[in-house]
Amino acid sequence: MSATTAPAPTTTAPQASPGRFPPAIWALLFTTLIARAFGFAYPFLSYHLKHLGYTTQSVGQALAVFGVGWLIGQLITGWAADRLGRRRTLVIAMLASAVCLPLMAQAQAFWAVCAGAMIAGILYDAPRPVVSAGIADLITDDGQRAAVNGWRHGAVNIGAAITGAAGGLLAGLLGFTALFYFNAAACAGCALIARRYLDSDAPKSARTKGPATRTPLGSAIRDGRLWLLWAASVAGLTCAAGMFTALPMLMENDGLSADAYGWSQVANAGAVVALTPLLNPWLRRRCNGPQPTVGLLALGALLLGAGMGGAGLADTTLGYSIAVAAAVPGEIVFFIAANDIVTKISPLDARGLYAGIWGTSLALGVIIAPVLAAACLTSGGGGLAALSTLTVGALGALLCLPLVGLTHRRPNLTARSIPAPAAS
Repeated sequence: MSATTAPAPTTTAPQASPGRFPPAIWALLFTTLIARAFGFAYPFLSYHLKHLGYTTQSVGQALAVFGVGWLIGQLITGWAADRLGRRRTLVIAMLASAVCLPLMAQAQAFWAVCAGAMIAGILYDAPRPVVSAGIADLITDDGQRAAVNGWRHGAVNIGAAITGAAGGLLAGLLGFTALFYFNAAACAGCALIARRYLDSDAPKSARTKGPATRTPLGSAIRDGRLWLLWAASVAGLTCAAGMFTALPMLMENDGLSADAYGWSQVANAGAVVALTPLLNPWLRRRCNGPQPTVGLLALGALLLGAGMGGAGLADTTLGYSIAVAAAVPGEIVFFIAANDIVTKISPLDARGLYAGIWGTSLALGVIIAPVLAAACLTSGGGGLAALSTLTVGALGALLCLPLVGLTHRRPNLTARSIPAPAAS
């Protein structure tokens, strides 16, 4: 494996003691929370389009277009985080969202709806690779980083609960269009937080200085570990994405309202709040070592498949809430394990790119989940949706088997390692 050169991080890198993270870490966590808490555009898009009179098939197509944009956006922001810097990328993406979301709210024609969904998808999850790279820059201790990512995942789910509860309430009072304006205002707030609390980005020359023998993109394309992780994650995250893509379709098919979906997300967040403090110490110990935690990834995929498979058998708000809560342990384990693996296998000058490529697996899961749910509801109902979700989760676990062997044979060069000489 050829030597890589570490980019100058955009933030200072002190070691965080337990319970005392650097201000930039808190800024990243709060940005994650706010962006998700007011991220109404995607989870309520299906209700918005139904309100405009579109069919279930058209709604599924628009959601799939949103997912395509999501996938593209992960690659763009991951690349930009390495090339332009963490702060600059995050500020630009959030300001662009603040401008584009109100325009999407006014779209009526289907082509305009799809165009708006594509742009909104590109920007919707833009913070993910930037935050991943920023956390890896600041926290080099494996166990501490796992703890930070645990709370980061908690912020995502608490935000999702706020999205569901507040979105349902606001939609009832002001209409679905108003949700896009609230989402835009929150994105503008995230840009201000990033501008204020993240350190200035290093010049491009400082980030690329050094005798790198392989470009970051070349390293990623040739890294079999990354692509096995990506494939396993597509399967596992298709199950996870069902919580906010397939779930509204399943609940609407049973005649449940947007408020019911909001309560299911409250149940999800409640389970996350209760289980994160319990699971974090155990996950921190498991991640505190040189080997990527592939076994945890497989466990998370299985738990996600079983938990979200139960949603296909539900037909009441309580039943859906129980199914979503049952999937939470797998969700926590899967995301922390995946972030641990990405950080441990990524070259230091390609952290954003690796995180962005991995983020496309969630985007692809977002594309697959509603299409799969729509096909199952059309062909066989909730029972077929349950079986399909369980099968996809098991596939994710099986794909972890070759990844175990590959990660054990190819140790990663980290900040604590001595760079290997370039291959001749």
